[in-house]
Amino acid sequence: MMLSGSPIGVFDSGIGGLTVFRSIVAQLPGYDYIYLGDNGRAPYGNRSFNTIHQYTWECVQWMFKQGCPLVILACNTASAKALRTIQQQDLPQSIYADRRVLGVIRPTAEVIGSYTKSKNIGVLGTKGTVQSCSYLLEIEHFFPELAVYQQACPLWVPLIENGEYDKPGADYYVQLYLDKLMQQSVDIDTILLACTHYPLLQDKIKAHLPANINVVAQGDIVAASLAGYLHRHPEIKQNISENGSRIFYTTIDDTPEFDHHASQFFADEVKSSYVDVKEGC
Repeated sequence: MMLSGSPIGVFDSGIGGLTVFRSIVAQLPGYDYIYLGDNGRAPYGNRSFNTIHQYTWECVQWMFKQGCPLVILACNTASAKALRTIQQQDLPQSIYADRRVLGVIRPTAEVIGSYTKSKNIGVLGTKGTVQSCSYLLEIEHFFPELAVYQQACPLWVPLIENGEYDKPGADYYVQLYLDKLMQQSVDIDTILLACTHYPLLQDKIKAHLPANINVVAQGDIVAASLAGYLHRHPEIKQNISENGSRIFYTTIDDTPEFDHHASQFFADEVKSSYVDVKEGC
């Protein structure tokens, strides 16, 4: 059954996008929202371009069927490997041509240059995000003077998804990938967490770095960008309902497990419902 109202949809391959959703709700609390985590098929980071596009488009269409006029891909991998195809091919050829889908990479690239003094930036992300080179291309567009170094961290998302991010064992893997990144340039003074899961490791990351290095998460950046987008596009804004509701869905049938971990990411109690996105409404 389609929900009443017209909420903003927030999508992620799992629970990491809740760090972005938390910031969006903090900055724009009046709107209705639904969150969908595709936990049943997570993680996306090591999957092929075609698979990520297929899964993401299925989830986006499901959110459209719930009445969402706007969907935010709060997932760097989906933003890197599926967003452009959805915007340029899928939407125009579908019954949802009037809907909008936005990602997290471009808003971050638009402002990341303001965080660095040395003009050397490190990007930590999933294998899929790093291999796409999306950040290299987008940052080059806005800040061609910056040197950007990337490092994939394939073991971080499994650590976080399994609730091990705050355990002593996580320190080894945090240090492992930070060392690989910093070996690329001693001049890096800003590190972008280009995966919405990674803010859960932010304290450990900072503890393994010199104090002068900025560690930048995306939540507040994406939230501010969304506020600006709605201001510039009143034709979208007027179609979004404003009752302050938040509804959570997951594609894994163990909803208590999802709720437990999701509540830590969202910094508030989460009660979710299971959904099979292939079945639609």
